[in-house]
Amino acid sequence: MVQKIFKKENFTLVKNYKQKKEILAIIPDRGGSKGIPRKNIKYIAGKPLIAYTIESAFHSQKITRVVVSNDDVEIASVANNYYVEVVKRPLKITGDTASSESALIHTIEYLRENEGYEADIVVFLQCTTPLTLAEDIDGTDDLLLKKNADSALAVAPFHYFLWEKNKNGDAVGINHDKRKRALRQECGQQFIETGAVYVMHTTGFMKTKHRFYRKTVMYIIPEERCLEIDDP
Repeated sequence: MVQKIFKKENFTLVKNYKQKKEILAIIPDRGGSKGIPRKNIKYIAGKPLIAYTIESAFHSQKITRVVVSNDDVEIASVANNYYVEVVKRPLKITGDTASSESALIHTIEYLRENEGYEADIVVFLQCTTPLTLAEDIDGTDDLLLKKNADSALAVAPFHYFLWEKNKNGDAVGINHDKRKRALRQECGQQFIETGAVYVMHTTGFMKTKHRFYRKTVMYIIPEERCLEIDDP
């Protein structure tokens, strides 16, 4: 069910723009985190982890609606304290093997079937990236439209050498040739996925069922905001 408890008198959205597109932000959240149990309601710097993503979404200049997809009563209650709508997620898509896409698809279908609500663009935000700013969300959305792309994601510059073991257990360079030690500035520009922001046209996403489809573009954020909390 959708719990509509957003209260304008308690939290005013920062909206001073004109746009024709309906942009839905979905924040998937579940209670069964294994790396850090109850991770999204753990307090960090004075408030629950999930609160940072909710507040950044509310302060976005582009997003027109924010919904948390959730399977846990306690976490839903915490989300409610930040005046966000909560869509209850079915148990069949709450386990460790359930994809984030399944939560997005369920939320989109639920709002369509129960409210007749259709968003032009869906923004997938994760609870685990507390340093994400509203400008990161809006920048990713703007780039999607500016580049006439189908999907977009937030990335950060990456300047490190990656290694793996081959079948013999020997160390092999992934993004470099170990026989030639290149200077950092000589390496081609690479980027790391921040896990913070993903933006897709809703129609295309619902057809492909995947966050990266057809033309994908990258919005670059500073390295210092690339933090994804997955372990203690």
